[in-house]
Amino acid sequence: MKQKLVSESLYWASFNRFELRIPGEAINQICHSGSNDAAVKQWTPVIKLQVERDAFKNAPTDETIALELGEYGSWSDEDLQDHDANWQRLVWTAAWNICDEETPDCSEPVKPLTA
Repeated sequence: MKQKLVSESLYWASFNRFELRIPGEAINQICHSGSNDAAVKQWTPVIKLQVERDAFKNAPTDETIALELGEYGSWSDEDLQDHDANWQRLVWTAAWNICDEETPDCSEPVKPLTA
């Protein structure tokens, strides 16, 4: 990790089909060497709730997450049918993407949340 993120801030994770925000504390707990499965499992329901609260038009859905993860080529079609596991895969990927950014974005949304 390049830097410890502000725990209370929400950081943007952008993908081809959607975007979501993740608490800095989640990223700090997930992005470290060694196993981080427990942290991913702990934070996944919190991040799903944040997605619901944000209510972005392009929020991730079970279908768009499976499509997005399918492009990575790391999971079989059968693996991608497990929506709970896909959310955990998404949380892990998003956290590490943010962690690897030179200047992670924690700006507030500028567009209406629903339209």
